[in-house]
This record gives sequence, structure tokens and C-alpha cells, in this order.
Amino acid sequence: MDTRGIDQVLNELRSVSQAATGKPAAGGAQGAEGVDFAQVLQNALVDVSSAQKEARAMAESFSAGDPNVNLQEVMVDLQKASLSFQQMVQVRNRLVTAYQDIMNMPV
Repeated sequence: MDTRGIDQVLNELRSVSQAATGKPAAGGAQGAEGVDFAQVLQNALVDVSSAQKEARAMAESFSAGDPNVNLQEVMVDLQKASLSFQQMVQVRNRLVTAYQDIMNMPV
């Protein structure tokens, strides 16, 4: 079972969270340039999308009767995709809340 995609998304989201709070990333020094938030967010979205596509393809293979795909792997992949999507929704909600807080600040 391959969990690299979800682990990568979780690590990227943790590093973004740490960068947003001003803490150094646990993975090491970022250098003088820092973290490109847009790129990290884009990579996380791509990873979530690919996890969903992979889970959907696996479910379709199982439905088609592929003997190389078992139900347990399909269910685990579907749950991973669901969790990664829910996590991205929470990140989006936090970003929207932060944006609204900034826009409501007196100038």
C-alpha cells in the first residue's frame, strides 16, 4: 500500500502551517528565500487530486472485476482520498477566515 502521496500532503500542510505561524519548518532550514506558499498550496492540491483519481480508478477496476484489486485496498485508498480532501477543505476554510479577518481590520 502506497502512502507517499498522503504523507507528502500532510508534510507540506504542516510546513505551511509552521511557516504561517512564524515557526521554522521541522524539515530543515528554508534558506533566505523562505517558503513559496502558492507553490506549496498548488502541490498539495495536485496531490489531493491525484489521490482522488487513483482511488476512483482503483474502485472502477474493482467494480469491473479486476482480480488484482481487493476490496480492502480500495476502501483504504478511498478513505485516504476522502481525508486528504477534507483536510484541504479545512485549509481553505482557514484561509478564507484569515482573509476575512484581514479585510475587516481597521486601516
